Amino acid sequence: MRNLKMSLLFLLALVLLLHSSPFGSSSPQGEEAKPPAETPSGEEDIAPILVALIIILLAAKMGGDLCERIGQPAVLGELVFGVVLGNFYLTGLNWFEPLKHHVTIDVLAQIGVIILLFQVGLESNVEQMRSVGLSSFLVATFGVITPFFLGWGVSSLFMPQASVFIHIFVGATLTATSVGITARVLQDLQKITTKEARIILGGAVIDDILGLIILSVAVGIITAVNAGEPSLHPSQILIIIGKAVFFLMGALALGGILSRSMFAIALRSKARGLLITVALLFCFLLAYVANRIGLAPIVGAFAAGLILDEVHYRRFLERGEHRIEELLQPISNFLVPIFFVHMGMKVDLTSFGNLGVIGFAGVLTLAAILGKQVCSLGVYERGLNRWAVGVGMIPRGEVGLIFVGIGSQMVLGGVPVIDRNAFSAVVIMVIVTTLITPPLLKAVFARGGDSQKKGEEQTQELNHQLKAPQE
Repeated sequence: MRNLKMSLLFLLALVLLLHSSPFGSSSPQGEEAKPPAETPSGEEDIAPILVALIIILLAAKMGGDLCERIGQPAVLGELVFGVVLGNFYLTGLNWFEPLKHHVTIDVLAQIGVIILLFQVGLESNVEQMRSVGLSSFLVATFGVITPFFLGWGVSSLFMPQASVFIHIFVGATLTATSVGITARVLQDLQKITTKEARIILGGAVIDDILGLIILSVAVGIITAVNAGEPSLHPSQILIIIGKAVFFLMGALALGGILSRSMFAIALRSKARGLLITVALLFCFLLAYVANRIGLAPIVGAFAAGLILDEVHYRRFLERGEHRIEELLQPISNFLVPIFFVHMGMKVDLTSFGNLGVIGFAGVLTLAAILGKQVCSLGVYERGLNRWAVGVGMIPRGEVGLIFVGIGSQMVLGGVPVIDRNAFSAVVIMVIVTTLITPPLLKAVFARGGDSQKKGEEQTQELNHQLKAPQE
């Protein structure tokens, strides 16, 4: 009953807003958005932006709340409610169409992506990756190579007329695993301290790094082709790969020195809020540098998160400041949902009237699931639940959406790298892989156990054997 009341209040709020908003009379679906309206004084009218933010944030929080109540990640609800808003025109009402192409909303969504990858980097622990060592590296390597080529093959099968560079980009969207979603599921199952969980999370972080390198290569190749290069020599591709690797390695090696210097200077100031300000400056600086050398800005944001450690700003903590992750959360709660709702709004449900698109989405999802099961081959230790590792690597979540979002904004030969059919298919893949992971992971742990449980059972059995002769 409470959910029903909240839903009715949400719908009532939207009706009241739209009745008097500039979105009430929009252009037909599919037309480009008009430039923002200006006031008589020549300034941009902020009213449409405020209404857009109210609608998007309401949709995000309602969708997130409903999904949290049924044990699913909030990101799924934000994405699904975005799909509803983006296809509301099918009811005959074009209220939300301008939101899809609004410049300000698009900019806020892109900043939200940078903040999101910064958060992912902050939550990733390089030392934890080292502690599980070879297994995590093998799991990540198998979990990137196999889905990449499967995605490439599926794209070639369903889009034979498309450029090979487009197939490469589709393959790239299948590579990365969502660290956040996987960690949440493992926490809910109380398996976060097991060896399997450490391998999964360590592998997912390495997986993201490898996926970002592949994304950088794909973006670099497409940018070079658009600049007039009819074909790329293998040496040019190696240069692009080297650029991405050099940036990440250089950032990890030198970024710590830079961040310590920035925080040391900030400590001398009496201004408030310097810890989060310096952290954001560092994030935006690396994102800018990555962009300037031809990489995606999210690569720099992720690297910034990996670099920053509590040791760098310990003096701030001693003064009673909160950790960067805590200070960043309110900003993330505002900007990141805008990105997910905006991505959902770009899904065109009418494209699924084409059986080929449905087939594309189904086979792509199957490739995404099966491709990650190869990860289990990377677990070489005995006594571990290999199936749990393979299943834990399935969810694509936010990273897959970021990849496809970048592809939808790029053009190759006058054609979007990720067109509306491919975009819709990838979003469906993200939704399905996110939905099936919790029940599958619970089932494989229940059936095969985990290293911690097996260790306790072996200890109990050994104690029983030692006591038996005495009895």
